[in-house]
Amino acid sequence: MNARLLVLASALALGACVAGPAPEIDTSLPALPERFAFAPDAATGESLAALLPSEDPAFRGLTALALTDAPTLAEAVARIEIARAGVARAGAERLASIGGDASVTGVRSNPDQFGGPLPAGAAVDSERLRYGANVTASWDTDLFGRLRAREQAAQARLDAAGFAAAAVRNALLAEIAAATIDWRTLAARQTALEQDLAAAEELMRLAGVRERAGIAPGFDRVRAEGAAAASRSRIAALASERARIVGRLVALTGQQGQLVVEVLASSVTEPGEPAPPVALPSRLLTNRPDVLAAAATLAAEDAELAAAAARRFPQLTLSATLGLLSFDLGDLFDEDAVVGSAGGSLLAPLLDFGRIQADIDAAAAGKRLAFASYRDAVFTALGDAETAYGLIAAADRELAAAQQERASVDRAARLAETRFRAGLSDFLTVLEARRTADASGERAAAASGRALRARVLLWQALGGTPPTATVP
Repeated sequence: MNARLLVLASALALGACVAGPAPEIDTSLPALPERFAFAPDAATGESLAALLPSEDPAFRGLTALALTDAPTLAEAVARIEIARAGVARAGAERLASIGGDASVTGVRSNPDQFGGPLPAGAAVDSERLRYGANVTASWDTDLFGRLRAREQAAQARLDAAGFAAAAVRNALLAEIAAATIDWRTLAARQTALEQDLAAAEELMRLAGVRERAGIAPGFDRVRAEGAAAASRSRIAALASERARIVGRLVALTGQQGQLVVEVLASSVTEPGEPAPPVALPSRLLTNRPDVLAAAATLAAEDAELAAAAARRFPQLTLSATLGLLSFDLGDLFDEDAVVGSAGGSLLAPLLDFGRIQADIDAAAAGKRLAFASYRDAVFTALGDAETAYGLIAAADRELAAAQQERASVDRAARLAETRFRAGLSDFLTVLEARRTADASGERAAAASGRALRARVLLWQALGGTPPTATVP
């Protein structure tokens, strides 16, 4: 007995020689600024959801289709199911393992194996059948939390998969919103170009009348025809942009192109530019799905490191067997056929020549990598928000200038045409005024689209629709 205790104590002592806590790794949160550099000074603004074109029926219809059939969301949901299965497996590892078996074994022996003749009256059955059935159970007591840490890691990875799915959902909604805005912007640009074309054709008609009357050279008509051709060319070029938008929406929604075109054909009133909300940088840590996913991945790697370090400690496993054993099938269920055993085993690492330490080093490096990814996600979020706020401010200024330019050059073109009809200016002055006004309407429409697009970017940068569950 004393010798057995000595062996056990020696195993525990040697196990303690390699045991120790997991290495400490600094994962302090990065310092965040108090406010965004390009955020508006006013504390008032629309809600975050108002930055999306939610009143546009095309956006609502395409969003509904995408949330049902989008390939990217299906991939994200599949990753969640994989992570959920990992949690179930890690939890099951902490429970007892119970199994059963049944066997029939035939044994043939040689009577001469006993080394001589048997005593009188003794006989050996040289051929026997053995029947058995057993129920076995084993349980890792997890004294030092190795299995518990692995379950925590699996749960953190499930959380990370859920947050990643929310990020995919937000990116999907943002891309659909941007594509819808681009489609509406193309319609506004075409309207402006068609107005330019109508004005150019009117000048072409007027120049033709003057040419036929002999009061103006044919050169004026040719110039007017050139202006009209330029407008037609810009209108024709819009078709290729529409094709790209439809193709992108087909990929995003998983729907046929004809259905996408039909949804986009719905009418909508001209949208306004909502005031951007003022948000704190710290809000990104709780709203941005990619930041939350990176934080969950860091937590998973921390648990994996704890599990790797726990392998340094002894592992205690309890086991038991309850069964039936008989050499006659009819006696299998007799009371004397019941057999059983119970015991425990203690496994302690003695000399593994650095295997466990290598696993711990790898887990520590994984945690450092996860922390670096977390910091990258935080600063990416800060950069996205700064960019979005700056783009909104710049786009709003551009839109105001474009609208003012359009009003001024349209007025100048009308005045020039009026003076020309009254004989107070020549045709070249009218044509130059018209040429200046031609592109102003299209520029104003494009500037309005950029201002709306910048708001979608801010919606996504500030976290979009906050994740509330592990499914999108």
